[in-house]
Amino acid sequence: MISSISRRGNCWDNAVIESFHSNIKSEEFQYVKHNSLSFQEVISRVNAYMEHYNEERIQE
Repeated sequence: MISSISRRGNCWDNAVIESFHSNIKSEEFQYVKHNSLSFQEVISRVNAYMEHYNEERIQE
């Protein structure tokens, strides 16, 4: 069985999620003031962005 947890200091394991976080911050929340959205609004925007990211955007 292969463990999904990587060794310490292996930067490539987090590259995909770090890229996603960078994209969502720059594309969805770039012009939003800190604490200006309610929790439900954030959840809604993240869900909408994830749907766009997975189904609508051009895949490279």
